[in-house]
Amino acid sequence: MVSLLLAVIYLAFIGLGLPDSLLGSGWPIMHREFGLPISYMGVISMIISGGTILSSLMSERLTKRFGTPLLTAFSTFLTAAALFGFSTAHNFLSLCLWSIPYGLGAGAVDAALNNYVSVHYNSRHMSWLHCFWGVGAIISPYIMSFALSHSNWNNGYRIVSFLQIAIVIILILTLPLWNIWKNQSYDSPAKKATGIIGALKIKGVPCLLIGFFAYCAAESTVMLWTSSYLADVRGFSEKSAAAFASLFFIGITAGRFISGFISDKLGDRKMIRLGFFIAIIGILLILIPVKFDILVLGGFTIIGLGCAPVYPCIIHSTPANFGADNSQAIIGIQMASAYIGSTFMPPVFGIIANNISLKLMPFYIAAFFVLMIFMTDKTFGKVNERSRAAADKFALKK
Repeated sequence: MVSLLLAVIYLAFIGLGLPDSLLGSGWPIMHREFGLPISYMGVISMIISGGTILSSLMSERLTKRFGTPLLTAFSTFLTAAALFGFSTAHNFLSLCLWSIPYGLGAGAVDAALNNYVSVHYNSRHMSWLHCFWGVGAIISPYIMSFALSHSNWNNGYRIVSFLQIAIVIILILTLPLWNIWKNQSYDSPAKKATGIIGALKIKGVPCLLIGFFAYCAAESTVMLWTSSYLADVRGFSEKSAAAFASLFFIGITAGRFISGFISDKLGDRKMIRLGFFIAIIGILLILIPVKFDILVLGGFTIIGLGCAPVYPCIIHSTPANFGADNSQAIIGIQMASAYIGSTFMPPVFGIIANNISLKLMPFYIAAFFVLMIFMTDKTFGKVNERSRAAADKFALKK
């Protein structure tokens, strides 16, 4: 039963990843169809992320009231409806309006499932959870590329919305599976909510939020702008650029699969450091001033490999470092800080790309990786010895 529930959670995370690479893959065509500047992708991204920020901040209260399984099923349905709405859009305003429910759904399920797995499962399962997010994110560019080759971008969104509906049905049919952890639930309504203010007062949390903000700013910039970078800077065709954008997601997915075998042994902190150094290597490959396609494509793949352990290890370390009773509140704020990075930093790069050059993308993401490693190291340094002892005790319980 435990393994079957884990499979259902993995499936839900495939659903979470499915839409995340659609916008970046389709935008080179979409912005021309609507007669919009390339930077307007950032506006849609900001609206989506605004919804995720709001629902992430509310995740602790929503989870306590409705429980993780119901919240996951409803949030997935909300994103499915929004994606179908995208497929019917024929103007920029429609895209903006449908971005609202998409963001609200994504933020709630992201925060709830991340906390659920970090509390109930080992680090390897957190890595594999996000590996399955990558599976969804890998599939989407190919769906969009197929749609562009045979019809239009609208059908790319429509296909993904149908896949999401199928996942919703499976989530509803498997709701009884979640009862296996009922007696160990940390989202019980009887437990007093930590709250946003209470979480921010915990030592080390502010540094963690800045580090998570920086990582997600870098990751989302790569996700959204890789296709445009390949098309406009490296001269790939739009269809090829949409397909090759999946290399980042292939790297991140493969990396998370591998991380699952070593994360319990190395620990969250070492895995985050390892990811940083690998990502920097990928950036350096892109910057080599030689017109050799395999270098830039390999560079984006290696950046994905470097990103692989960072997100799951930051999340997984939260209940161990700050206590399981505080983790839903802190992870909710982490999600919000992550989406603030996703909201504002890719559009900022859009402005830079419009007014200076898309060629600055590698330098832009490198700056955020440096900020990320500095702040996450500072976070672990602020966790006192008592917290570390509690972390060891918590890990042994799992």
